[in-house]
Amino acid sequence: MTYHRTTPVTAGDLIFDVRQTGPDDGEPVLLLHGFPETSLSWSAVAPLLTDAGLRVFAPDQRGYSPGARPTEVSDYAPDVLAGDVVALADSLGLDTFHLVGHDWGAAVAWCVAAQHPGRLRSLTAVSVPHLAAYGAALQSDPDQQQRASYIGLLRQVGKAEELLLADDGRRLIAMYGDDVPTQQVAAYVAHLSEPGALTAALNWYRAMTNDLSSLPTVQVPTTFVWSDEDMAIGRLPAEQCGDFVDADYRFVELSGISHWIPEQAPAALAEAIIARTRD
Repeated sequence: MTYHRTTPVTAGDLIFDVRQTGPDDGEPVLLLHGFPETSLSWSAVAPLLTDAGLRVFAPDQRGYSPGARPTEVSDYAPDVLAGDVVALADSLGLDTFHLVGHDWGAAVAWCVAAQHPGRLRSLTAVSVPHLAAYGAALQSDPDQQQRASYIGLLRQVGKAEELLLADDGRRLIAMYGDDVPTQQVAAYVAHLSEPGALTAALNWYRAMTNDLSSLPTVQVPTTFVWSDEDMAIGRLPAEQCGDFVDADYRFVELSGISHWIPEQAPAALAEAIIARTRD
């Protein structure tokens, strides 16, 4: 079964495009992509996971799947996004599963772990730490405040879409730097250029709460993977992430790697995921 083929999966009133690969009897792993990406971001990681005997499911999340693209900002609140993960797992017949998330996918994964711990066998969060650690740094750490300054622009309705898609998506393309393969960048930009797609993706930012500290401590075995050249997440919240995990915890720091860990360092990331699923 090829990773690049998607199948429609109905969850509630929505239809998600889900990439599925790996042995039918493998332990299930659900992979959540970030912004501005799609489930294609896992294309170099997924084969390594399946080689280890894992069964991989990677959805295009709410707003990214054409059949799961409601129009209200409130439809993209973090609790709603976390509910999608549980609904997808139900539709896929997964009572429990390993959960992996990168960037916004990590933020959603933290919410799932905090709110539905009984569904998870383990959590591997990539780039974005526990939201309480991130929120605390936003309040007190000038470095993190500077790194997060772009969020204000992305929350501006209409203006963000116009800026990112102008000049054939020049500014959107620039966000990936030189760390994401050109073919994948082209696929991401084409996907987000579909009618309503970029607005839906940006609604994740527009619906986010300013009080991130309210997310409870996670009680799920957890690995947090962070890279020291991440332009969006600084060292302080990364190192404080473990303060909000009351379970077996591992912090994996990747040296010389940018924010785009799944595309730039798939082998190191797959190693961390596999190690967590085997604990």
